[in-house]
Amino acid sequence: MMDQTVKKHIITLQGFYLFAFFGVGSLFPLLSVYLSEVEQLSGYQIGTIMSIGPIIMIFFQPIWGIICDATSKPAKVLSITTAFAGVFGIGYVFLHEYLWLVAVAVMIAIFQSAIIPVSDSITLKYTSKVRVNYGNIRLFGSLGFGVAVFVMGHLSEGWMGPQVIFYAFFLSLLIASLLALRSPKEKASTAINIKSGMKELLTLKKFLLFLAITFLVFGPNLANNTYFGLFVEDSGGTYTGIGIAFMIAVLSEIPFMRVAGSLIARIGLLPIATLAGIASLVRWIFYFTEPSLWLVYSSAIIQGFSLGLFIPAGLQYIKEITPSHITVTAITVYAAIGNGLGNWFSTFAGGLIYDSFNIYGVYLFFAALSLIGVILSFWLMKMEKGTLTYRQVQES
Repeated sequence: MMDQTVKKHIITLQGFYLFAFFGVGSLFPLLSVYLSEVEQLSGYQIGTIMSIGPIIMIFFQPIWGIICDATSKPAKVLSITTAFAGVFGIGYVFLHEYLWLVAVAVMIAIFQSAIIPVSDSITLKYTSKVRVNYGNIRLFGSLGFGVAVFVMGHLSEGWMGPQVIFYAFFLSLLIASLLALRSPKEKASTAINIKSGMKELLTLKKFLLFLAITFLVFGPNLANNTYFGLFVEDSGGTYTGIGIAFMIAVLSEIPFMRVAGSLIARIGLLPIATLAGIASLVRWIFYFTEPSLWLVYSSAIIQGFSLGLFIPAGLQYIKEITPSHITVTAITVYAAIGNGLGNWFSTFAGGLIYDSFNIYGVYLFFAALSLIGVILSFWLMKMEKGTLTYRQVQES
């Protein structure tokens, strides 16, 4: 029987992920369409704005980790940064010049860059302590994201217009900020590990290779949040249609996250991550063929197979292959490469390709990256044969 305090903390964390990702899902999937249709920006300008967040994450995620360590109050840091990210989101309503839109994107990114690593650090540490499946908490993020895109797609065609996405972003992150104050008071220390552990991480071949895989497979999946709306629109979809497609894609992650633990135990971490990469590759190739809108809706569930399995498998694999004293550092670097560098590169390069060719060329580019990632996954599995992870060595 779960302790009432534990149950309360679990519900709080689930609520945080629900509203934080509802806010993110309200804004970013439809922002590229808003910038194209309302602000009349070019593909290069859209790609630049949408890629600011990922590149900011690379530099600011470690800084927020150091601040969490210095204050020993990661929950308060999470609350403050979440609230500020929401406040700056309103800037899109009042500012319309390209450079001002870039400035708004920068300010949102600075504070938003704390949300995923700090919340994941708190959640992973707490779930490990109370022996609760991380995926059962993280899936509420997928739920919030999926519902948000559907609701915002519908409301964007109503009397408020597409500007509704900015107000929803603000209100959702405000609620998430309040929930963060009630989250478990876990110390998400990263500063000491970042200073002392980076050299050690750079000697771990498996870790470096998996970072490359994450860059190539996870990066395009995140960049898809920018271009999927434009893809659906080009296929004949409206704002509501974009919302429906996103909802199908993101909500399909939930059942896969729920069964990820049992699948990993049965098949293994790397095989699951590799299967997720193959699913992504198939999806991008299919989109390059310019399918009809109903086929786009039908195939969106592939995202559940790819992201729904890669997210929990990737985090657990990082924990398996790194010594416990640098695990937090490893997770921080992993997030910076996947959520940051990989996302930025795929988004920015996608903007250039979109300008020079079309949206289908963007997905061919994503397919090429994923193919290389899958090849590296098979190489890593070959390296794994006959070797033990740090966790296995400790348990033996």
